[in-house]
Amino acid sequence: MCGIAGLIHKTGGSADVGAELTAMLQALKHRGPDSTGFGLYGDSHPNSYVARVKFAEEADMAQDHDIGERIAERKRATDAHLDRIGARVVAATAATPYAYRYELDYNGDLRELADELESVDGTEILSIGRALELVKDLGDAQAVAGKYGLDSFTGTHAIGHTRMATESDVDISSAHPYWAYPFSDISVVHNGQLTNYWTKRRALERTGHRFMSSCDSELIAVYIADRLTRGDALEEALERSISELDGVFTYVVATADALGMAKDLMAAKPMVLCETDDFVALGSEEVAIRRLFNEEIDTFDPYEGEVLVWRT
Repeated sequence: MCGIAGLIHKTGGSADVGAELTAMLQALKHRGPDSTGFGLYGDSHPNSYVARVKFAEEADMAQDHDIGERIAERKRATDAHLDRIGARVVAATAATPYAYRYELDYNGDLRELADELESVDGTEILSIGRALELVKDLGDAQAVAGKYGLDSFTGTHAIGHTRMATESDVDISSAHPYWAYPFSDISVVHNGQLTNYWTKRRALERTGHRFMSSCDSELIAVYIADRLTRGDALEEALERSISELDGVFTYVVATADALGMAKDLMAAKPMVLCETDDFVALGSEEVAIRRLFNEEIDTFDPYEGEVLVWRT
């Protein structure tokens, strides 16, 4: 089931993408009431990153009497690891008692930064990016947006996901979108199932890639990141995925300056799209797109095997 959505302001400049995506995802709540995730793209700055990390799950706050002390220990250890590799913490803000937003000045290797953060026991990276901030939690879009203050987020484009848990736990770690570890600003939302997940994952692992979950959506993110590092344009990477990823799928991928979508050759998973001269919105159902327009609009369904890319 699940619901996916994306939007991009093609003319660039800051828009209220947090509020816009919240409205779209709330309209898709019936497709996935368990958790909601946002991949939001704002201003990009050289030599600086925003890292979204979590030190616990929301359920831990009620079930573990010592969780406050554990989170404080993980926060101190994370700060020490960042200092060790020369990543200066500009700001560290508690978005919730268990999830933090770090602003970092850092011009070193991104893999080293990601590995240092991940080496802290109990710390999980949600994203690291110059433009990307990935936020996900339990509940519907309005609940998550309210908890993290996303209605005030301005940027150029965004993707999101509403999840109905079928095969894994209802927790933040299993929520979508997924970031491509450890590549800056690449994230994916996906509706469907990949049947060659383990074959493709092992092939990517043999080339040095690392996975943080067993979710096939993460595989798409890492696959796209791998193709981009090999010199493919985003359009080429998406087109290649149609033949190399088996299964039924529709997915939306975002990078620092682009939004793309791909649909498999069977076109079993829905996608509806509306495009104007300066704006694109797409979602699993038309109701999500109509949340953004007061006037009458034209929508269309991408064809089977279709790839589309837009840039800011």
